Formats: sequence, C-alpha cells, structure tokens
Amino acid sequence: MRMLILSRNASLYSTSRIVLAARARGHQVTVIDPLDFQLVVARGKPSLYVGGAKAGSYDVVVPRIGASITGYGLAVVRQFELMGVPVLNAAVAIARSRDKLRALQLLSRAKLDVPTTVCARNPAGLDRALQLVRGCPAIVKLQQGTQGIGTMIANTPQAAHALLETFWAMGQDIVLQEYVKESKGRDVRVIVVGGEVIAAMRRVAKKGEFRSNLHRGARGQGIRLAPLYRKAAVRAAALMGLEVAGVDMLEGKNGPRILEINSSPGLEGIERASGIDVAGAIVEHAEVFARLMAARTRSIARRKNGTTDAGLAKRLDG
Repeated sequence: MRMLILSRNASLYSTSRIVLAARARGHQVTVIDPLDFQLVVARGKPSLYVGGAKAGSYDVVVPRIGASITGYGLAVVRQFELMGVPVLNAAVAIARSRDKLRALQLLSRAKLDVPTTVCARNPAGLDRALQLVRGCPAIVKLQQGTQGIGTMIANTPQAAHALLETFWAMGQDIVLQEYVKESKGRDVRVIVVGGEVIAAMRRVAKKGEFRSNLHRGARGQGIRLAPLYRKAAVRAAALMGLEVAGVDMLEGKNGPRILEINSSPGLEGIERASGIDVAGAIVEHAEVFARLMAARTRSIARRKNGTTDAGLAKRLDG
C-alpha cells in the first residue's frame, strides 16, 4: 500500500511512529508538508503538485494537520478527496472537531454530557454569561486551539471581563466554560480508531497548573476505561465523523463530560503511558479503510456505467 502522511515535520514522534509502523507492515510511506503542495483546480481535473512535479499516486492519506495551518491543510485534504483518494479523517470531520463550539453543539444535540459553555461577543452580557457557567472560577478558551494554548482560568469576574474584552478587541472568538471542580487538574484522553477504543490514559496537571495537557507538564497514566466512558468516546468520535480521534473527557460526578475532540492526537504520551502500539492500530485501520473506499469507488463507477457485478457475470455467462 502506498501511504502519504501529511505532516509539517517527519521527525515528530507521532509522524515517525506511524511511518515505522507502516513500513514494518511492508507499506511504502511518504511524508509531505501540506504547505509544500500546489493545488490546481480545473474543469473535471483537480490535481496536486509538489516542487514543480505532479504529486504521486497514493492508496490512502493520513492527515496530521496542525492547528496553525488548518485552512491550507484542509484545502489539501479536500483536493485529495476530489481526486478520489481515501483520506483517513475527512476535511469536514477535521473542521468540525477544530471548531470547539461546533463540536460541543453536536455533542449536546446527541445528549452527550459537556461542561456548560457560553459563546458571546457583547461585553454587556458577560455577567449573565458567568452566571450561566456557575460563576468563577470559569474557563476561558479560544474557539480554536490545541495543547492547552489559548485556555485560561478566570478566578474572578474582573479577570473574566479583562480576558474576554482583550480577546474580543483582537477579533478572537472566545467561549466561556464551566469549571468542573471535581476534575480539578485532571482529565482522561481516549484514542478511538475506526470506532473502537484503542488506548486511554488519565492526565494529571503539575502543581500550580490547571491544564492537564502533557505539553504543559502533566503526567499520564494508562487506565482501563469504564464502559460508560468507552461508549461516550466512541459516540463523540462518530459524531465528528473522525476515523482517528483523541477524545478528552472530565470525570464528573455522574460520569464522563466531554471537553473536546482532537483529529490529530499526539501519540507519544499515550503510547508511553499505556504501553499500547497506537500507531500500529492507525496503520491497520488505514489498510481496512483504503480497501473499503477502493471497493466503494469501483461500485460507484460500475453503477455510473450501467454495469453491476450481476450484470457483468450474466453477460460473461451468456
């Protein structure tokens, strides 16, 4: 199988682990920075170029699109989709999960528990917004952000006003979120691949830090996930439409409360904490996904040509 990984840096842990896992299974693997692609859109002939030459042919694409290049990265993913190449995490699914508010809207509609969240742009309504999230301390988040970047805590109404008004003045979209006290400084990260839970860990923030991201110095511990949490993680990934997802949940009094879903979850922390070959699971699913999508493409082509397997067999037999 010819696999392409879209990544800014081939030496990143997650990217290199997927490369090694794929090569161990005999696949040809190429890593290309999404920003190196040139997109060509012409009537009925979408194409991609890299370094002045037409991009190669691939059986499956695994996108590892960082938040800083979401716009162009998604354009590249959409181009591959237009060209009929199977992409493990569709552009629409990545976009859904990157928009924190949209993701929470979908989770809420499906009756999955989430921390109470308010999105507003008018400072006049901020006091009411704080009441809706049960007052301070409250979490202030950029609507798009990863690794804890753009996530702050407001311990007083004055701090909340200062934070939100500053970001609004900069044209940033912000959400105000309930601070779940019973989960202070910890959360659960679950990796879901192909609709199955592959690994899970509990992340505990370092002393003096409320964010439990490993990039912020938190420590991870592999855990056996309770059925209620497994079900919530799988449903959350499915609602986003993600084949590969990192689902972050708080341990609430009444069960899981979903924080967000990551379409390009880091593998280093969870592989080390759990001892599970997550990269291998992603490659195995990519194999299945590529075969499934190729079969679906052939079936659609036959229908367009007025030819079905049964019709072809009948003509051959006759």
